[in-house]
Amino acid sequence: MRAAVLREGRIVVRETPDPVPGPGELLVRTRSTAICASDVHFMDHPETIEGDPRYLYDPDRDIVMGHEFVGEVVGHGPDCSDAYPVGTRVTSMPVLLKNGQSRVIGQHPDAPGSFGERFLVTERMARAVPDGVPDDAVALVDPFAVGEYYVRASAIAGDEVAIVLGAGAIGLSAVAALKVRGVESIIVSDYHAERRALAATFGATELVDPKERTPFEAYEAVLAARGLRTPPVVIECVGAAGLLQSVIDACPYRTRIYAAGGHYTGDSISVTAASQKGVLVQFAGGPEMVDWYGTLDAVCEGRLDPTPAIGEVVTLDELPQRLGMTRRSEGPPRIIVHPWA
Repeated sequence: MRAAVLREGRIVVRETPDPVPGPGELLVRTRSTAICASDVHFMDHPETIEGDPRYLYDPDRDIVMGHEFVGEVVGHGPDCSDAYPVGTRVTSMPVLLKNGQSRVIGQHPDAPGSFGERFLVTERMARAVPDGVPDDAVALVDPFAVGEYYVRASAIAGDEVAIVLGAGAIGLSAVAALKVRGVESIIVSDYHAERRALAATFGATELVDPKERTPFEAYEAVLAARGLRTPPVVIECVGAAGLLQSVIDACPYRTRIYAAGGHYTGDSISVTAASQKGVLVQFAGGPEMVDWYGTLDAVCEGRLDPTPAIGEVVTLDELPQRLGMTRRSEGPPRIIVHPWA
């Protein structure tokens, strides 16, 4: 098959052997897949996954990345049931259960991902996609499950004020999850006007350009207008070094902060400053299965449309250049790849 192969630190589109499904695995033909910033982080910061058996960056082995996907069943490994006949559209949480161990699909050489024409999923992790649900919408379940996880973890009430920092795919997913929960005031801060406009599409009520004012200034205005005194719930979706400390320095007493951004280059915060304000800071750990498959249900049932986050649909040959754009934080929140185009 053709695939965008990571080898010796470089992505090259070339022929590579077809994956062979093992016991309980489905062979899936990729219909739609999305580029994620964590693909770049996997390439650029392999030191952050050392010691975690779910991941393996081996420069001497082919790695086919891609973990946001939907595909069509084309084959079955041993011990599969008849639950997903050939031709069934399926997706899955990006975890391959292999020999009793979990492998992250697209971030381990033994779990080839969807940046190729075919990939593998574990049958008992798979879910069928109903007719009429767009492929590209299903390919975005994974990033939108991340926002769902953090908003669920925050236990935010409808009368509290949310501040979302960053309007990339994760920020937009947080906005969508906040909107579903009836949160009345959703402040979104992002330097890019296009992304702020997208945030409004998903339900943001206040849009902030950080060059002109801070999100906490917008928060104070919302408090005054609504007659509230509640501390904000901050969902940080950027991951830039120093940002968490700046939030701690600027936020009011008892702020709840959820760090959804990928802090792959390392960072530090002042525990003293955080303690003096009594802030709560929660880092990654999700999405969990309830978030992932719940988001899939929302997409399939028409309660969530993630497709406005898509800015471009490209071919497999264009993927390496678009990964470079993602590395530079350029382009739309999500770029979709159709490997068979």
